[in-house]
Amino acid sequence: MRIFEQLESQVRSYVRSFPAIFDTAEGSFLFDEQGNRYIDFFAGAGTLNYGHNNPRINSALIEYLQRNGIVHGLDKATVAKKNFLQKFYDTVLAPRHLEYKVQFTGPTGTNAVETALKLARMVKGRSNVIAFTNGFHGLTLGSLAVTGNNFYRDEFFGMRANVDHMPYDGYFEGLDSIAYLRRMLEDNSSGIDLPAAIITETVQAEGGINVASVEWLKQLEQLCREFDILLIVDDIQVGNGRTGTFFSFERAGIYPDMVTLSKSIGGGLPLALSLIRPDLDQWKPGEHTGTFRGNNLAFIAATEALAYWDGEDMPEAVSYKADILDTELRRIADKYPDLGATVRGIGLIQGLHIPRAGFCSQISEEAFNKGVVIELSGADDDVVKFLPSLLIEEDILREGLQVIDQAIGDLLARKDELRGGAVL
Repeated sequence: MRIFEQLESQVRSYVRSFPAIFDTAEGSFLFDEQGNRYIDFFAGAGTLNYGHNNPRINSALIEYLQRNGIVHGLDKATVAKKNFLQKFYDTVLAPRHLEYKVQFTGPTGTNAVETALKLARMVKGRSNVIAFTNGFHGLTLGSLAVTGNNFYRDEFFGMRANVDHMPYDGYFEGLDSIAYLRRMLEDNSSGIDLPAAIITETVQAEGGINVASVEWLKQLEQLCREFDILLIVDDIQVGNGRTGTFFSFERAGIYPDMVTLSKSIGGGLPLALSLIRPDLDQWKPGEHTGTFRGNNLAFIAATEALAYWDGEDMPEAVSYKADILDTELRRIADKYPDLGATVRGIGLIQGLHIPRAGFCSQISEEAFNKGVVIELSGADDDVVKFLPSLLIEEDILREGLQVIDQAIGDLLARKDELRGGAVL
């Protein structure tokens, strides 16, 4: 690991949690340069919903490159983009009766968020935006302003202005946070300016796997309609089927004005887009641009990945595996009652919340030593976050969960030995 310590910036993160030099990957497995196998419950932070080196996607990419298909095209028309747009319309938008224009932004999620915020402010002629406690929307300056975690929000970075944070669903026990927000908007002396937009995640992935209720999401949409506020749903991590339906907001039956997508929409390659209600598409040509808007290789991968959403096989498979994950996590929580662990999540984004400082970090480290890659969530890293590929095989899912169970058991046993003075 010396070359990484010597040359790579101190900002590196995941390499510290998973100190191996990875070489190959297939499906739900990673292999390091010594050939050690790891079950991947991390999935590229939600980028690899279809697994590592998905053979269908790889074959399409290889064929495209071998015929010298366009790789870089700015926003020019290409066959790859045409096929993606048609597939996205046929498989995703039309069956859900959704009407959106598609804007290809820079290749990462934060680019899509920046685009949506900029357009909302331009269309409404207002600068204020409302975001929510524990929200995470990216780390470029506009996206950072609507992100809640103080770890990222140093005052020296600036750009905190024109954003107000309100309590997310369940943030205060017993508080109707929509009623609270309504009161703030109705009161001309609340200090909250009428916003151009409200941005939310339906499941706060980085914020601790906090799941908004259907009723809360419906009420939020209704509030936006009443006050002429645009509703932006950030579906970057929990869209693309992570909750069981392609869009995470489908369970609530709402129609956001804008939706941001990235991560797994590119089938493992960099791609981000903003979905815009057609009447809001008021850009002048070239008014918001970028060198890497529209990644043609990612269009090929994305078109192939979207084929998984033809029919009901994928939603049914995610639902089946989500039930296994939920059942096993509840069994683990019940097995170790002294931890006070609770299960959070929906679909194939679930977590164990453990209110014991530092213990989740120990679980992640112990699991890695036993061959499972898993990350943490929440402002205090107090949630062990399960984010497997949507295509993970049942036996691999169960094997990985068994490793987590064993990791927790071994950690607790060692602590008991230390307390009992039995360590030599």
